[in-house]
Formats: sequence, structure tokens, C-alpha cells
Amino acid sequence: MANFTGPTLCALTAVEVRTLLKSGEISAQDLLDAADTRVEQTEPQQNAMVTQCFPRARARIKPDTLLGGIPIGVKDLTEVAGVRTTYGTIGFKDHIPKASDPLVLAMETHGALVVGKTNTPEMGAGANTFNDVFGPTGNPHNRALNAGGSSGGAASGLATGQVWLSHGSDYGGSLRTPAAYCNVVGLRPSPGRAGGSGTVFDTLGVQGPMARNVADCALFLDAMQGVETPISFPAPATSFLSAVEAAPDTIRIGYMPDLCGHGPVEADVSDLLSAALNQAEKSGCTVEQVNLNTAGMDQAFRALRALAFATTALSLPAEISRHFKATIQGNAADAAALTANDLAKATLTRTQLYRDTTALLQHFDILAFPVVGLGPLPREIEFPPEVNGLKSRDYLDWLGFSNLATLTSLPALSLPIGRLPNGMPMGIQLIGPNRGEAKLLKSARTLERIFDINTSPIDPS
Repeated sequence: MANFTGPTLCALTAVEVRTLLKSGEISAQDLLDAADTRVEQTEPQQNAMVTQCFPRARARIKPDTLLGGIPIGVKDLTEVAGVRTTYGTIGFKDHIPKASDPLVLAMETHGALVVGKTNTPEMGAGANTFNDVFGPTGNPHNRALNAGGSSGGAASGLATGQVWLSHGSDYGGSLRTPAAYCNVVGLRPSPGRAGGSGTVFDTLGVQGPMARNVADCALFLDAMQGVETPISFPAPATSFLSAVEAAPDTIRIGYMPDLCGHGPVEADVSDLLSAALNQAEKSGCTVEQVNLNTAGMDQAFRALRALAFATTALSLPAEISRHFKATIQGNAADAAALTANDLAKATLTRTQLYRDTTALLQHFDILAFPVVGLGPLPREIEFPPEVNGLKSRDYLDWLGFSNLATLTSLPALSLPIGRLPNGMPMGIQLIGPNRGEAKLLKSARTLERIFDINTSPIDPS
């Protein structure tokens, strides 16, 4: 087991501490004390939970609730009343919102205790977590390397036991990439499942749960429901945690080693994924390589993402946007060049992708493919200049494996599968059926048992 010198409670799972809370063996105050100690041990050198609010949490304990007082982190793109929320940009460095995001209210109603804000790239743009307000967040397995993003602070803090559960958001893999890099689980839910993005009609940006294992992730998703938005839908009759507890011994997997040529994959990542799927097959799972027409997927994602940046630009005054880093300025330029025809093509492409992907899922429980095509690089490198010999045009290129779930609105999960030759973690991406988080989580739990990866918290190194 990796070295861990934090409080004993911090090494337990969220499901385990919830059981102890319900039995009265521990209190929410005990968990807050343990989390406070662990944050003090690991910050500021880890730079994961960049703003803390433990006194606020201690005043909001609700024992007879789903979570019963489990401390959580909230990504610094989501507003928490009375707590500094910077969006990782200089223009908001002193911003203290008066009201919480509806998802925060829902989580608190279910007994979550917000103890801090986790670091993110500026405005969530990018998969390397750094900004001009707080600086970079390193990977807890090697702080000289990238923790992924944009939910990098959340993943990093989970990996070292700062909290048991942490909130994230995902547009282009922001829950999935840091989960893969930090040896935790990140779930991108269906749009409308767990609140929404700041633009309430948006179906591309979502919020979701991160945790150190699948059951904890399911429990947290249960606590994220109940947010009213124009695209929200009712919670299922059975909890997601119950679904995970009923996970089958074997599943049917459709495997796409490089998402049918959509992106390059380094040999060490490809080898690790293949070994994991071979292990699943030897354990009785059906694994079949499948094909999907991904033509136009990159263009569709870029067009719709540019539209999102145009929307953001319209909503923010110049005194805020003038501080944005060069990559965000480039996104704004792409938005200015958009045409109605570009958006129409993107809509047609995502429609066909949805039809083709759901047709595949009639024959499989999940589809599996890379989260990202290479392991973490030094954190000073904003994005890889090339992957497996293919040069990157910009920071979106290496994140292309996230596009399928984002465009089709299908739920996706990043599950730890082992270590690359340099010792750094890596995950595999799983996609489930339409609004099929229960089936996706059950399938992930099946594979989690087969892979038997140690995701216990570690001391940052």
C-alpha cells in the first residue's frame, strides 16, 4: 500500500464513513476534524483545495440526510454562498457570491458539507490545472507532473484523502482526464441529471461526482439529484448506490482502441488498456472490437464549443475577459468566425453519432476506449506538442476522446486500470446507454472488481 500518514478516517471510503455516521460511531464533526487536519497536512504545497471554509461547514451539519455530514470539495467554477469563487481568473479573484449554485443547494440538502473550493484552469479551459490566481496543481503521484483538468484540484485532493467526495464539471473531459491521471473515478452524467452548466439550456457542459471508487461515486450522484432546470428529469426509483451493489459478475464490452482512428494513443497507454480488457475477457466478460463512424466529430465539437465561448463572452464585461489567457482568447476568435452553417453541420453530426452509438449499445452493456492518449506531462507544459508522433494544433487535440460522450449526451465514466511504466496512473473511459447511469455504474463496478486497483489515498510525492 502507498504511504499515507493522514488521519485514519480519511483513508476510509465515503460509503464506510456514511455507515459509521448512521450507527453513531462517529459524528460529522469527527469527519470535519479529519478533513481539516489532512488539508493542513497537504496544502498549500499540493495546491488542490485552494480556498477552505471549514467554519461554514461546521454550521451546516444535517445528520438525518443521505450523506449525513460527509465533507466535500466544490470546483472553483461553481458558486458557494459566502465563499470566494474565482473561476481561476484575475477578474474574479475577489469575487464572493451571495447565493449558491442550485446544485450546491441540492448537495447541502442531502447532507454534504462544503469544506473548500478546488483548483481549476482559468474558466475551466484546458486539461492542465493552473491559473494566475492560485498557480498550478501538481499530480499527487508526482507533483512535477500534470494532474489533468479542468477538475484537477478535485481529483488531486481526493487522491490524497483531503475529502471523501469532490464535485467536478465536464465539457471536454474535465471530470474524466483528471480522474485518469490521479487514480480516482470521475463520472460525466447525462445532461440534466445533476443540475446543469451556467447556461441553463446547455446540453454539453455538465456537473458530476468524483470519488475514489465506483460505489462512492454512485452515492455522490444520488446526492446531486433534485435540481430544477429546463433539461432536468426525475431521479430513478432505485438509488445508484443500490444499482452498484447489484453489479453482475460479467458484462459485454464493445472496445475501440483509438476510438476508431479519432485520436493518437501512445504505445504505453494502448498496451495498458489492452491488458485490462484481456483481463476482463479472461474473467468471463465479452470483449469485442467494434467500429463507429467518427467523421466530423472533431469539427462538430469545436463548433459547439466555440458557440459556448461566444455565449460566455456575451455574458461577461470587458474588465473580466481582458485578463483571459491566450488560449481562451483564441477560443473567442473561433467563435467570431462561426456561421449558422457550421452549427447546422455540428447538429447533424451529433445526431448521427447519437444514433450510431446507441445502436452499438443495443449489443453491449458499455463501450470502452481511452480517456486520453498519453500519460501526464510536466505541469509547465499546457498541452502536449504531439501524441504518438502526431503534432497537436492546439490544446483541444489531445482531449478528443472526450468528444463522443459530450456530443451524444451519453453518460461516461473514467475508471482506474493500473500504472504506466513510469508509475503514473491511467484510466479507461466507459460510455453507457442514454440516461443509463445505473447500468454504467454497475458495469464499472464489475470491472473495478476484476481489475482490483488500489485507490486508497496517498501522501503527495
